[in-house]
Amino acid sequence: MTAQEVRLCGLVLQEHFGEVVEKVGRNLLKSGTQNLRAIVHETGLSVDLVKKSLCVLMQHGACSFIQGRKGPGSPTEYKAHCDRMLRILRYPRYIYTAKTLYGDTGELIIEELLQRGHMTMSNTVKTVADRLTQSMDGDMDYGEVSTTFSKLVETHFLQRCPPAAGAGTTGSSQTANSTSAAPASSTAPTPESFPDCYRVPQVTLIGRSKRPLASEEGEDQRNAKKAKMDPETHGDEGIYWQVNFERFHQHFRDQTIISAVANKLDQTSSEIVRTMLRMSEVTTSSTAPCTKPLSANEIFRSLPATYNIPRHILDQYLTLLVDDPVDGVCGEGVRVIYLNQALANLARATLESIVQERFGSRSARIFRLLLRKRHLEQKQVEDFAMIPAKEAKDMLYTLLSQNLVQLQEIPKTPDFAPSRTFYLYTVNQLPTARLLLQNCYKTVANLMERRLFEAKESKRLLEKSQRIEAILASLQASGAEPEQLTEVEEMITAPEKQQLDSLRLHVNKLDSAENQVDETIFLLESYISSSTKPTS
Repeated sequence: MTAQEVRLCGLVLQEHFGEVVEKVGRNLLKSGTQNLRAIVHETGLSVDLVKKSLCVLMQHGACSFIQGRKGPGSPTEYKAHCDRMLRILRYPRYIYTAKTLYGDTGELIIEELLQRGHMTMSNTVKTVADRLTQSMDGDMDYGEVSTTFSKLVETHFLQRCPPAAGAGTTGSSQTANSTSAAPASSTAPTPESFPDCYRVPQVTLIGRSKRPLASEEGEDQRNAKKAKMDPETHGDEGIYWQVNFERFHQHFRDQTIISAVANKLDQTSSEIVRTMLRMSEVTTSSTAPCTKPLSANEIFRSLPATYNIPRHILDQYLTLLVDDPVDGVCGEGVRVIYLNQALANLARATLESIVQERFGSRSARIFRLLLRKRHLEQKQVEDFAMIPAKEAKDMLYTLLSQNLVQLQEIPKTPDFAPSRTFYLYTVNQLPTARLLLQNCYKTVANLMERRLFEAKESKRLLEKSQRIEAILASLQASGAEPEQLTEVEEMITAPEKQQLDSLRLHVNKLDSAENQVDETIFLLESYISSSTKPTS
């Protein structure tokens, strides 16, 4: 774990959970596995605050607990998960994907589970139905929400939380453990390790969510009493659900490959690739190096009817895709998509784009040349790239100083004499991707700090704007006269409105930049993960 990752995780925790949780999480990231007493000592916080912070982290999967390493009876130890904290940056993308695939109901289901870490199906369905009822004219049927929930489970976007793994709850950590309903796990559950991971329980939840009346009294007490009875009445007590991030990442990866094929070839080719990926999305593991083998007949039968592609045209497109780096042939007449190879080529294109943006087109030409030719001397680089010797030398040394290019010495004699040594320039794609990934982490952290600074500088103006918006909302709800609304709106002067508009525009640009950098982070992380995991 690098310093940039720890810094970014700290900013993410501070923005979403506050400074106390950020302090506990950063301490666990820096110190590694620790027990409760050590965390209290190093953070200087009270035991109660540390316990509550650990509960928050475990609720969202950012921390897990294990039995003490000193044997039975030793204090329970806690470990933070950096990768899980960084996924919080991708929450808007998860929610938008759910909205695109399953509409508003799917969006709210994913949003609720992301905000609360994990929930039972009955509580999720009721909460989402209530929210939909408040935003629509009629009442929302629980059955419609349950159907969307089941579809998310069938396509593996949701999964059950893993069962308890025999972690201890002794000593002072018992309170922290008991507060979290389903203990977090250091690794995401899979159907192979947990057979019921994608089995939807029988939930007895019938009826509609009705819009509450403003004149009703004692609503909070009835809701609280009803919530206590829910686990006993719906039949899914103790079965908690969480978002399957790996399945979302698999969807993002597939969409990236489809977009790359569409940009390089045409829309029809991308639809063929989309069909192949869709046929394998549930049956293929997210870490598999390739999709399952498919025959041309299977692909032809699964193509969308709207495209109406004849069989001989499909064969021609498949032959064309075989020559493309994204697609390949496995066996006689059997097609698979080599996912790891596709990620490697996409990562290579990303590295070339970054070099071109930072150092210019000529440096990108040299970088691309070294990627393809592997090892070249300086004179060969000058000749192949068709760049004058002085400029090529300066560009090579600039790339070398930024660790984007490596220099390998091959001596003719054991004494390493410069006159009898070959100096070859090369690019190692995997270490270069790791280097640029750390730069991306640093960029996102800088963007977040800048956004927090902008909000802090205009804190008074933002609070005033929020107060006036609340007053306007209450006046509109009570049916106030237009003159009263205008009078309240004029409490913000013209310069203040201009300053607010400028601030919102600036913050929106920073948010957009964070999302764009996160797309690069996802691609580099996927490539590094696929390159370091052993293929079966």
